Amino acid sequence: MTPPSPTDLLQARYGMSLFNPDPFWNETLTTLLSHRSVRAYRPDALPPNTLEMLVAAAQAASSSLNLQTWSVVAIEDPTRKDKLAQLAGNQAHIRQCPLFLVWLADLARLHHLAQEQGLPAEGLDYLEMFLTATIDAALAAQNATLTAESLGLGTVYIGGMRNHPEAVAETLQLPPHLFAVFGLCVGYPDEAKPAAIKPRLPQAAVLHRETYNLARQEEAIAQYNEVMQQFYESQQMNVAGDWVEHSLKRVATAQALNGRDRLKEILQRLGFPLR
Repeated sequence: MTPPSPTDLLQARYGMSLFNPDPFWNETLTTLLSHRSVRAYRPDALPPNTLEMLVAAAQAASSSLNLQTWSVVAIEDPTRKDKLAQLAGNQAHIRQCPLFLVWLADLARLHHLAQEQGLPAEGLDYLEMFLTATIDAALAAQNATLTAESLGLGTVYIGGMRNHPEAVAETLQLPPHLFAVFGLCVGYPDEAKPAAIKPRLPQAAVLHRETYNLARQEEAIAQYNEVMQQFYESQQMNVAGDWVEHSLKRVATAQALNGRDRLKEILQRLGFPLR
């Protein structure tokens, strides 16, 4: 099968022509623009040292102050994957994928080192450090994701790890000061159930020059509603309403957050004072 051209990939990402990408193109951009969320996997095992390669790529990501406030738990045991799938809303692809990675905001390591050295660690109790750890985990995971996709593997992030953080912590035997930010399925995509590239908002909605302008986004968002409607039809997805309606429903009430409205109090019980 002929691989998609740079123009085809940009067209898929935005649902429209944008600019001529040829002068900029390389294999890295092909990997980036080809990203899609894969929710159906073959049972094939991954090649030896795939996990170690993903972690090496993850550790190449930037880290604030080089504190490296993240960790990852690799899950291959079917029973544990099944438990995590249930906690994440019964997502079958967690069970299917040969490797499930849970990315952690990790302040436990620095707490432990401070305790061993008999030194204070009051700074770890502040929101800034929790935010730093969350960002570190996200940057590391994205490096691993791009690496997996460059190797012909499929991935999908699982925010459902935040549905029941305490139960996830118990399942992974996490001590205090650790939080599962999200999961990541990794495996060979099932070609019988191909995943499509989902269009994103036009650049006019997210790219601002010099200063931020909210009003100028309206036309771009209206255009995106039309693009997404065409996408749903092409994928034979019976979706009522447009992107704006879907998005606003997901933030309309505390109940729409599916239990994550209690995240602050749960984090405090997991050892993050968030001062």
